[in-house]
Amino acid sequence: MNRFPRVMGMRSGYDPVEVDALIGRIESTLGRGSHLLEPVTADEVRTATFRAKRGGYQETAVDFALEAFVVALEAQAKRPIRLAMAEPTGEMLREQWFETQAARVERVAFRPGRMGTGYNEDEIDAFLDRIVATLRGTTDYPLKAKEVRDAKFSTVMFRAGYLIADVDAFLAGIADVLEQRAL
Repeated sequence: MNRFPRVMGMRSGYDPVEVDALIGRIESTLGRGSHLLEPVTADEVRTATFRAKRGGYQETAVDFALEAFVVALEAQAKRPIRLAMAEPTGEMLREQWFETQAARVERVAFRPGRMGTGYNEDEIDAFLDRIVATLRGTTDYPLKAKEVRDAKFSTVMFRAGYLIADVDAFLAGIADVLEQRAL
């Protein structure tokens, strides 16, 4: 099945098999395809990479579609039914859920900033470490959701930095998680 336009001639594009496999997982997660496929998160879609293959899918077309899927996955994650699942009843279940969230923070990978600008990577990494400690309850100075929402970071130019939109979106979701920690 050709989901996207292909590159012309001898040029290389994204491997259609890999792209189609990811799209299948995305559709399954969104409830549109086979429910037998492993669910995918918005973060996994953001960090997805594909091998180059001669005659493959046009990268721009795939990238635009994946950006739209990220928005859909994030919207689905914010639905009330998910929040209900995010409010564990037993103490052990509650701590396991926060440990899962801490592990998610540890695994996050942000795209590099565009045009040589982005958030200072060292500042973001240190802030994420504080979030992990807060989620695990291993700090004497836990972060509050409001502190995460109001956090300001230095930007860098002409050197490696994290894409500002990715960081802001991720931290907004983590602030919601921290509100659950405060309960």
